[in-house]
Amino acid sequence: MFNYNYIMETNSMIEKECLDIRTITMGISLLDCISDDGQVCRNRIYEKITRKAENLVTTGELIEKEYGIPIINKRISVTPISLIAQASQDTNYVKFAEVLDKAAKTVGVNFIGGFSSLVHKGYTKGDEILIKSIPEALNITERVCASINVGSTKTGINMDAVKQMGMIISETARLTADRDGLGCAKLVVFANAVEDNPFMAGAFHGVGEPDSVINVGVSGPGVVKVALESCKGQPFDVVSDTIKKTAFKITRMGQLVAAEASKRLDVPFGIVDLSLAPTPAVGDSIARILEEMGLEACGAPGTTAALALLNDAVKKGGVMASSHVGGLSGAFIPVSEDEGMINAVKIGALNIEKLEAMTCVCSVGLDMIAIPGKTSPETISAIIADEAAIGVINNKTTAVRIIPVVGKDVGDEVVFGGLLGNAPVMAVNPFSSKLFIERGGRIPAPIHSMKN
Repeated sequence: MFNYNYIMETNSMIEKECLDIRTITMGISLLDCISDDGQVCRNRIYEKITRKAENLVTTGELIEKEYGIPIINKRISVTPISLIAQASQDTNYVKFAEVLDKAAKTVGVNFIGGFSSLVHKGYTKGDEILIKSIPEALNITERVCASINVGSTKTGINMDAVKQMGMIISETARLTADRDGLGCAKLVVFANAVEDNPFMAGAFHGVGEPDSVINVGVSGPGVVKVALESCKGQPFDVVSDTIKKTAFKITRMGQLVAAEASKRLDVPFGIVDLSLAPTPAVGDSIARILEEMGLEACGAPGTTAALALLNDAVKKGGVMASSHVGGLSGAFIPVSEDEGMINAVKIGALNIEKLEAMTCVCSVGLDMIAIPGKTSPETISAIIADEAAIGVINNKTTAVRIIPVVGKDVGDEVVFGGLLGNAPVMAVNPFSSKLFIERGGRIPAPIHSMKN
């Protein structure tokens, strides 16, 4: 099964082409932690997370050492806190975010996702409290990530929630202005959110999931880029086949790590997420893959078609390599986390409008985009509405992770560091959407939602 050439090829991918397992994420259900006493509930949450994930980080490190496969992040996702906390009498959920942060630090994971709420059709008491708690929660915690689902193909778009999230993002940016709006980098607004996503900041553990589960997110844009260098000038059929074969190899590695982690932790294996997730490192960029197909710069005409081919080929190759594929699966296009995307913005090849077009065919949506701090909440809401519409109409997951940077304007640069990278502040359409957003209500589900 593993001959010399196969081993050497994999070693080369790891050492020279930035191949890695981006994350092992343990999903943990908190449904059995519910109590009408907030403190009792939080004690149960802390106890369960630290018990279930006690060996997550050390197990990941052992697998990394034994197999020589880099595992960049070890993470946790939990049941949306709005569902857990609303049985309590608490009128603010910041203390729940604090206990998640404390648990994450205790077990050593870099992020914990699930300070979340699903409001695509309306609010419960818990949803209302959680959303209002987000700015303060993300300001005072280090490792907590929040996500809100505002739309789905079956229900349409909750425009009241869309309006509110524009204000929440603006407030989060204001409270974390001393860190260039870093709180907003830990906040995602979804349409068609999935229950088994291992990637942050949007991961949460869905109610249809088991009590605990291991989900793995693979990566390897650099590997795909190098593979495409061998077929310069070849027809797109060859390009697609090359990507498929490469995605198969990448996913096999993810399947191996997921199975090993599941066995050693005695936790069921959930899914492998096939997504190609870039980093700010040179040689680990989605944009550079698209340029290898023949584009002068990412954002040039043809970029959306190139991304569509990439996304499809990654899924076709990866799905043959794993018994269970899920999450988001495809190609991410976060601006600040992709060296090629950053360059494309700087040279004027890529703008928000083109990124929005690209989100029609990528894994998620408008991701890690810095915009001027003076951008109005209504404009941010309208950007969310546009992205949600793409997801709802096309029956796919879309999301917005946008960062209004207080005190900065177009042309300035924001440095977040680590995997979050650095982002040039991008221009936003200056025309107002205020009256549009103020309508509120719900945009009805599309006609194809009637399938059952």
